[in-house]
Amino acid sequence: MPYSTEAIRTIALLGHTACGKTSAAEALLHQAGMISSQGSLERGSTVCDYDPLERKYQHSLTSSVIHLHHRDTRIHLIDTPGYPDFAGQAISALPAVETAAVVINAQSGIEMMTTRMMELAQQRNMCRMIIVNKIDAENIDLPGLVLRIQETFGKECLPINLPAAGATKVVDCFFNPAGESDFSSVAEAHRALVDQVVEVDADLMALYLEQGEIEPEQLHAPFEQALREGHLVPICFVSARNGAGIAELLDVFVKLMPNPSEGNPPMFYRDDVNAPGQRSEIHAVTDPEKHVLAHVFKIAVDPYVGKLSVFRIHQGTVRRDSQLYIGDARKPFKVAHLYMLQGKEQIEVQQGVPGDICAVAKIEDIAFDAVLHDAAEDDHIHLKPLPFPLPIFGLTIEPKKRGDEQRMWEILGKLTAEDPCLKVEHQISTNETVLRGLGELHLRAALERMMDVYKIEVSTHPPKIAYRETIAGKSEGHHRHKKQSGGAGQFGEVFLRVEPLPRGEGFEFVDAVKGGVIPGQFIPAVEKGIRQVLDAGPLAGFPMQDVRVTVYDGKSHPVDSKEVAFSTAGRKAFIDAVLKARPMVLEPIVNVEIVTPEENMGDITGDLSSKRGQVSGMQTAQAGTVVVTGQVPLSELNGYQSRLHSTTGGRGSYTVEFSHYDPVPPAVQQRLASQYKVAPEE
Repeated sequence: MPYSTEAIRTIALLGHTACGKTSAAEALLHQAGMISSQGSLERGSTVCDYDPLERKYQHSLTSSVIHLHHRDTRIHLIDTPGYPDFAGQAISALPAVETAAVVINAQSGIEMMTTRMMELAQQRNMCRMIIVNKIDAENIDLPGLVLRIQETFGKECLPINLPAAGATKVVDCFFNPAGESDFSSVAEAHRALVDQVVEVDADLMALYLEQGEIEPEQLHAPFEQALREGHLVPICFVSARNGAGIAELLDVFVKLMPNPSEGNPPMFYRDDVNAPGQRSEIHAVTDPEKHVLAHVFKIAVDPYVGKLSVFRIHQGTVRRDSQLYIGDARKPFKVAHLYMLQGKEQIEVQQGVPGDICAVAKIEDIAFDAVLHDAAEDDHIHLKPLPFPLPIFGLTIEPKKRGDEQRMWEILGKLTAEDPCLKVEHQISTNETVLRGLGELHLRAALERMMDVYKIEVSTHPPKIAYRETIAGKSEGHHRHKKQSGGAGQFGEVFLRVEPLPRGEGFEFVDAVKGGVIPGQFIPAVEKGIRQVLDAGPLAGFPMQDVRVTVYDGKSHPVDSKEVAFSTAGRKAFIDAVLKARPMVLEPIVNVEIVTPEENMGDITGDLSSKRGQVSGMQTAQAGTVVVTGQVPLSELNGYQSRLHSTTGGRGSYTVEFSHYDPVPPAVQQRLASQYKVAPEE
């Protein structure tokens, strides 16, 4: 049946692994009557974790899209992975929803991905809610957990219902001003919610102070405003196992969570084709009659079915047999079939309106993060970039069977198309193909997929660390390329300046040539030559970053000047300048979070310090365990898993996240530079 935008809710289930997101999605589907019985992770029978590898690992590896119907409302849910290694799949779901529902395990409390997802959702101005799952577990402290949530995320986190009858049900605190609960007071929780909501509306606040009470039905608009402004983050309690709070959670979704016209719209921008580098912000309008604007947030490649592109419609109506453009492409494709997803099942629909999450199959030109539209004048529109973590864990990969190189690259292309945090790069300096991801598990899952799904065998070994090169000072470089070998020769001369950019800024090329001393058609050739050096720096052969190059002078010849001459001159002038600008090697520094038994805390902190690491904090987690946070060079983490396993008797675990690049110690730089110099002779 067709639904209007006002009767749609879009929600992403986010949070740390094992908090029960997939189980909660299964319970919601069952409660809504979409499935006859509730599946389980142990049996591999859930709707969301349908991939064979997910059933093997018993946790989510990719985001999964489902939908259900409740009280004449369609609810789109995205179940996301909780392991930090698969954070890219969770982050990519954020622009597709209005509400970020962060799930917390009542036993484990606030964990790494809990904090990370709450912060990311807040940064993108999303409406947020917290779902405390597993409230029927033993030895849990729910009042203490609520206090820790408020200490960590703010006093605006308020219970909207409370466990009752020994966590076998929940009692509403918003529409219901009285009742019995397992802890706290329903009346106090109700009053706290109303006090928080009326603060965003001065007139309503005055009426509340005058009357002493406000009907909850009067609070819908200010409630949505409080959600949009981050002034309220509701807390719901559920148990996916015994069903407590699941029906009430569906009601919260329908009655209180924003529809697509009430949430904060994601930020799009349009490039100005007449002024390169300039862009203007635009917001989608949830009007089904306007031009289509949709964003592709998930790509799934099945070796038998083909590519499935999943997108959220932000504006306009997508109909079956209509035509859509992909980004800046001039040729549209026909929407021969339009689907809504239920896990692995594709349900064909006739149309999708603003707020709907739909999919099209077998359109090879669609890539992750593409914007789909139905008007040629709407090209050059992009979504505000997502803050994906940098993939720093790497494995050198090569096919075991000779002649499989091309096929391996094709398969890697499919894997990286699905996962924004999986990258493949070819190291020029070492002639290695390196697959990079967010952690050991991330890469292992990709390699298993290559073997199980695509039937290709590969061998791997650790790659060299992803060092980078940059400069510490300013300098100038010059080179004249002159070659004469009978007939027309080659001539090009380039003068340029180099200077460092702030860390993480990348590369900037500035054309400051006056008077046409280097003809305009040769400037791209100069930049091309410079960029060749960026791939393998002159100091130690690593990619260069954080450099601004300004080409300001040169000479040309009316006959002998060619692109190849200026490319060579640009490259050698850049090398000349870099070697005079105090070049240095940078190494990746990672944030590390180590969970260890209390008795091993001293060993862990001592080991980190001995590896040039810095401990930034220690926090008690569950009884008997401590979370140690700090920073350490990635090169010092080789073999850390086995060291940690040995130190803690197998009870420790750790996660890493890229932080920044820092200069390596002088001795390390000298060693790396000397190794690079002998490489051509080998």
